[in-house]
Amino acid sequence: MATQGLYFFFMLRRNTRNLDDGPVHLTEDGLIKMKKHLAELKASLPYLISETSEAAAQGDRSDNDAYKQSKGLLRRTYRQIWSIEDQLKRVVIITPGRNTTGTIQLGSQVTLETDKKEKVTFEIVGSRETNPEHGRISYKSPLGKTLLGHQEGNIVTIEAVAGKRSYKILEVR
Repeated sequence: MATQGLYFFFMLRRNTRNLDDGPVHLTEDGLIKMKKHLAELKASLPYLISETSEAAAQGDRSDNDAYKQSKGLLRRTYRQIWSIEDQLKRVVIITPGRNTTGTIQLGSQVTLETDKKEKVTFEIVGSRETNPEHGRISYKSPLGKTLLGHQEGNIVTIEAVAGKRSYKILEVR
């Protein structure tokens, strides 16, 4: 059955289009989490292969829902493994530390004042670690993209769903 698993892997790899082949920006913590997830997926393979094999042995595969479901799960797992391994080859670590240039870049922590005089702080991270509720925005987001390269004291404006929003950059760390 392991041979069948490799067959699925190579078929998926051959047929899967990689839509984003650029760098994958991660913090050190994000890299650790990605590697841990990959290890968990790989550890699940023997069980998934066994389940698929047992389901296949239960009879006609065209009417065997258990086989179809386990085969689908196995394929998704191989696809996730391939995707993570591909991303790990392209990882660029976002190094924390004092921003000596004074300009906003990946890894910067930025304190902004909104046009309503509210203060908000964001960390500029890669797309995989975005979590706006916890103050982490992607450098590819409309606000993140606009902030890159600016300095303290600058005012930036973005076009949001609710209209134009202006932000004054109070601090860059």
